[in-house]
Amino acid sequence: MSQVLMLDARTEILDPWPAEGFDVALLNKIAGRISSSAPLEAVLEDVVEFVTSVVKCDSCFVYLLEDGDLVLRASRNPHPELVNRLKLKLGQGITGWVAEHREPVAVARNASEDQRFKMFNDLPEDRFEAFLSVPIVSGGRLVGVINVQNCAPHHYSPREISLTATVGFMVGAEVDRARLESENSALSARLQSRKIVERAKGILQREMKITEEEAYRAMQRESQQRRKSMKEIAEAVLLTDNLKRRSE
Repeated sequence: MSQVLMLDARTEILDPWPAEGFDVALLNKIAGRISSSAPLEAVLEDVVEFVTSVVKCDSCFVYLLEDGDLVLRASRNPHPELVNRLKLKLGQGITGWVAEHREPVAVARNASEDQRFKMFNDLPEDRFEAFLSVPIVSGGRLVGVINVQNCAPHHYSPREISLTATVGFMVGAEVDRARLESENSALSARLQSRKIVERAKGILQREMKITEEEAYRAMQRESQQRRKSMKEIAEAVLLTDNLKRRSE
């Protein structure tokens, strides 16, 4: 059985790996999905789907640890203005406490009265009663935090807590992999864009008899005036040069 440490009348911290109550079918489904090498956004969507299928809740948030901050990366409810922008420090709020201690926290009622609680006025889900938060880990390292929230009081059962914690444990390595691939893809795209811009600068230098700096500034002006990226302007220069060569 899991060990429970009562902090006060409203809060419980539980051992994240109880031996009982696992839903084998759900865990097999999770294992199958996370082995598909999906991109980061898809992995996070799966995390939200798995957790909300385990716990009947009003909201589910997934935060990832990035440069020392917990950044909101996925949400059951649409928050386009906050996803990828809302940040928490380690130790800040219940979420930050869970990240710092790497232990689940379940609050059945009056969550906003918890001494660790932090309210964000931008999140309507902050007006809730119950709160379940579990860490996402990989190889003993913190990857992020999963939050489940209920507007009405809700006693999270051992099964709900253990399955949610297990999701956090199982997807940790997959989130790490997907994030690394996403970062590598973004780096590759930036390098490719730089190569295209360099080629376009060379063409402008040759055709307009100008310096490298003048060529770059000319492209920069076009980018600002046309509201296009430097890569798009550079690709237009390359296309024009290619068509010119063909006609000649």
